[in-house]
Amino acid sequence: MAPANAAAALDEWALWTDDELLECCAIVPEAPNVATVSFVSPSGAWFRYRPGQFLTLELPVPGGTVWRTYTISSSPSRPLGISITAKAQSDSIGTRWMLDHLRPGMRIRAKGPAGIFTIPMKGDGKYLFISAGTGITPSLAMTNYLFDRGTGIDVVLVNCARRPAEIICRRRLELMASRVPTIKLHFIVEQDDPYDVWTGYRGRLNQIMLGLIASDYLEREVYCCGPEPFMRSVRDMLIALGFDMERYHQESFTHAVESKEDAPELDDFVPAETNTAELVFAASGVSAACTETDTVLAAAKVAGLNIPSGCNLGICGTCKIRKLSGDVHMVHNGGISEDDIHEGYILACCSRPIGRVEVAV
Repeated sequence: MAPANAAAALDEWALWTDDELLECCAIVPEAPNVATVSFVSPSGAWFRYRPGQFLTLELPVPGGTVWRTYTISSSPSRPLGISITAKAQSDSIGTRWMLDHLRPGMRIRAKGPAGIFTIPMKGDGKYLFISAGTGITPSLAMTNYLFDRGTGIDVVLVNCARRPAEIICRRRLELMASRVPTIKLHFIVEQDDPYDVWTGYRGRLNQIMLGLIASDYLEREVYCCGPEPFMRSVRDMLIALGFDMERYHQESFTHAVESKEDAPELDDFVPAETNTAELVFAASGVSAACTETDTVLAAAKVAGLNIPSGCNLGICGTCKIRKLSGDVHMVHNGGISEDDIHEGYILACCSRPIGRVEVAV
């Protein structure tokens, strides 16, 4: 049983291990099909983990038990309980059972905590947390931990959601930001909610937004979590902006990493000025040697050709041309549609050639 004196020092209490069941003590709705589920130890043991780590829960769904992994959304600075925040997708089995059937007082088995996606416990750096959807949960835990520490807090948190109502734990984050001026929140949505006003960013995260949100991003440690296509787009943006990727850290929805050896290798293309490339301007009968760090627009100008251009930031779409063959590395800021890309078009101002590339110029 828990000590009678609730103010007893933690070193007089037992440390929770996964030999003991967890007891559900609260379920709080956060967004459509999203809830925070909180647990305590029936024996009164306390929890020790690092912000950003995960738990693996045993869920007794119809047809047999399943194990599901969830990021811990609570902070280790509050060790008497532990919480996860989960969303039931259309094909969810374990999470759907948990949101529909788990109730306070019920007990389940868990393994962990585990995971390497975490900030240092000292936590006095400059952080940029970038997430999409429920990928916000490790950012939430890390921000909460830094908030509770109360010293050296410098956090910029960016979360992308489909619409404002789907921003998870928004009020909880806003409460912390309202108390600590150096916690900056930025939400980006794709759609408005009916009969509601949204004054924040709309669309998809891009380089321009990133520069407006955190002008000192080059000085920050970046922690990113979300679907792999989202994280790949973030990596592409940072690489194109010259960010030191040794300071980039990521977690995935689908692959819980328990050790550095388990971490998947990232195969991102990084343009190098030591690697040569060739641009063939088919309509002009001109070929130009360049490097992977040169843009198609810059190489065309050196070759004496004029491709109409405007912003030179991948926004306006003025420099859209057709690629006939070869591959380019393009990081744009909304100036071209996915349909155009599928049909072979590129923006010359933000496309860098890989090997031999032929364009209709």
